[in-house]
Formats: sequence, structure tokens, C-alpha cells
Amino acid sequence: MTTPTKGHSRHDTALIHGLSASDVQNLSETCIEAKGRAYCPYSHFRVGCSILLTNGTVVQGANVENAAYPVGTCAERVTVATAVVQGAKKGDIRAVAVATDISPPASPCGMCRQFLREFCELNMPILMYDKDGKCTVMTLEQLLPMSFGPEKLLSTEDIQHGLSQ
Repeated sequence: MTTPTKGHSRHDTALIHGLSASDVQNLSETCIEAKGRAYCPYSHFRVGCSILLTNGTVVQGANVENAAYPVGTCAERVTVATAVVQGAKKGDIRAVAVATDISPPASPCGMCRQFLREFCELNMPILMYDKDGKCTVMTLEQLLPMSFGPEKLLSTEDIQHGLSQ
């Protein structure tokens, strides 16, 4: 199996990211289970996602397609949006797990990486599972180097101060 640069291809290496063996097992099971609920009649590319919150809650999601093809929503964005609606804030997400039916595993797409960046810390692990349940682990920062996040934007106060000068 080919692994992305600087990633980990062994399930137990997720433990270095502060996850317990039971956290990893739970994320594995729940993202694979969520994959089974994907609505993908057009691409037939099932993706399941689960996120572990700092309070121990696991939130699941799957990709949802639409006949107007580009209107579909990826599993990662469905899952994070569900967590946010349930009250999660930036920094509340400890880990993300994604499962697909291909090997090597698929990583979150560029749009999802940016969406995760809005709500997750750069050192947060992303566990990516292939069709056989084999896992590759990388951090958000590894998947989205030199990223642009909310802290890069000017505050309202900075903008008003700049306009008054």
C-alpha cells in the first residue's frame, strides 16, 4: 500500500495523537458504518465519516449526492456541519475518520480540508480507512500545508481602525 508522505499507515500509530485504542476502534467502526448510509446513486462512491468531540461524543455523516451533480455534499462536511448544529465549536473536534471503498484510502477533498480547517486544530489527526479497513493517519496540517484559516482574516476592529486612518 502506498502511503502519503509523512503519514502513518498503521492503525496503532493514531495513539501518538492522543487517541486511545478504544477511540480509534470507535472511530473506525462508526465511519465504516456511516459509509453504508451514503446516498450516492450517481458516482457510486461511498464515503462515511465520524468525528470524535472533546466531550467523547461521536458524530457520523455520509456523502449525499443530488441529480444536479455539483450540489452534492461530502461526508466530512455533512459530519462537521451536524456537529456544529449540535453545538460543537472550533477546537471541540479531537479526530476525524473517513472510510471509502478504495485502496489506498481517499483523503478528504480540498474543499473538505478547508472546511475542516475552520473548525479543527492543525495537529488534529485524520484517520483514513480503505476498502479493507487499513488505516492511514495524517494531521490536518499535513493534508493542508500553509493553510488559510479564520485567524488570518482582519477583525472588524482592525478593519474599522484601518478605514479611520
